[in-house]
Amino acid sequence: MLVEQSNVKRQNGAAFIPLLAGLAAAIGFSGVAQAHAFDAQIGVASQYVGKGIGKSAGDPSVNGSVGVSQGDFYANVFVSTAKLSQGSDSEIVSTLGWRPKAAGYSFDFAVQNRDLPGTRAGVDANFWEYQADASRMIGPVNTRVRVTYSPDSFAATKEAWWVELQGTVSVGPKTKASASIADRTADGGAEYAAWNVGVKHKLTDKLALDVRWYDTDSHALGENYDGRLVGALTFAL
Repeated sequence: MLVEQSNVKRQNGAAFIPLLAGLAAAIGFSGVAQAHAFDAQIGVASQYVGKGIGKSAGDPSVNGSVGVSQGDFYANVFVSTAKLSQGSDSEIVSTLGWRPKAAGYSFDFAVQNRDLPGTRAGVDANFWEYQADASRMIGPVNTRVRVTYSPDSFAATKEAWWVELQGTVSVGPKTKASASIADRTADGGAEYAAWNVGVKHKLTDKLALDVRWYDTDSHALGENYDGRLVGALTFAL
């Protein structure tokens, strides 16, 4: 029964990508009142990190994304190689979102589907997340608060929350430094605090380098929770 449930969820997750493609087409041809924009990028990183923890067993990873937007609405799909203990060899994040502005704040409300192909049978490897960001400039610092909620997260984890505060400041015409601290709580899953600090520099108009230190307060949970220095290159297509 567990395998059958897992298969159903994975089929639903796979169906979400054609849904995004349909939405992208709808955005692209819905009218001429607002311009639509397409974007894509590819990248390579010394490790894949998600929600503050290592997700590629310390190995390098490659990733790519494609998206479309019109006005305040957008859709995108992100894919990265991964290596998790449950057998997962990649992660696919499909997102639909809305980015309005009000009262001096920039908001981002999104629904995301996460799928981890390669996960062994019987493990729930497809789940939904609901995410809200609020950003505002405070002096020279661009601040952002992010809250992410999943009603039924990965594997045996049920409800899960991720609350993060991030600050970013320009330190040059092509360089930004940023730091964030976050807390994860979960029903049936790992709970920990995580933080990172790093610098992102645009080498060219399309190529950027990010060097960042990630760490958590829960090294006893395993190597994935240890501190790590990660370098990542991204190229905008």
